[in-house]
Amino acid sequence: MSLALKLALAPVLVAQAVATRRRAPVLPEAAGPREGRLGEGRGALRLLIAGDSSAAGVGVKHQGQALAGHLVRELHRRAQRPVRWRLHARAGLTTRQVHELLREQALLRSDVALVVSGVNDVIDLVPPQRAVRQRAALADWLLAEGGVSHVVFAPLPPVHRFPLLPQPLRRVMGEDARAHDDALERWASTRPDVSYVPIVLDLSTDAMASDGFHPGEPVYRACGEALAAYIATLAPKEK
Repeated sequence: MSLALKLALAPVLVAQAVATRRRAPVLPEAAGPREGRLGEGRGALRLLIAGDSSAAGVGVKHQGQALAGHLVRELHRRAQRPVRWRLHARAGLTTRQVHELLREQALLRSDVALVVSGVNDVIDLVPPQRAVRQRAALADWLLAEGGVSHVVFAPLPPVHRFPLLPQPLRRVMGEDARAHDDALERWASTRPDVSYVPIVLDLSTDAMASDGFHPGEPVYRACGEALAAYIATLAPKEK
């Protein structure tokens, strides 16, 4: 969509965004532990999960139903190693704010860090290239200061298919999200220590949370399994 058309639609888009925020239910972050260990024995795979509401499990009741739960269980199964994990996430965070949140934590050394962010960059109208620079700053900090060996970025969801969003707001936000995702994928492909993992998602009404915006358990399961399949390739089985 051209900039001129976006500007022409601006009054409609603003009105739709305000109305959508007003009618959308405010869902809590998933309850339950945000760190733990799955499996016995030595040689645990150390995993850091960081991000926004999707990392925090908004849309389901417990972390076991959320991204962290599905990811850790599937990673343990695939890697055939114990998994020690920790989650630092908060609803509403942009990529820059995820970086700020992590700077406030006492991070343990991790083999892999998974970052889930981007939708709030789109909502806050952060340009894609600025978001990439902020992701680069976050990745560089994790690798240099956070004790992480590899950083994995989850893709942005297909916002153009979110049931909550009316048209033309859905189209505009969807195109912006695709631009962010494309920029993220191109940048990650230039880094040996950073990965982008594409995920094919079903965003039917039944797969989403009750607000029509956040993931439901079927989406968290699909994301967790896809990300675990990739992360397991970074962490060979212990001999």
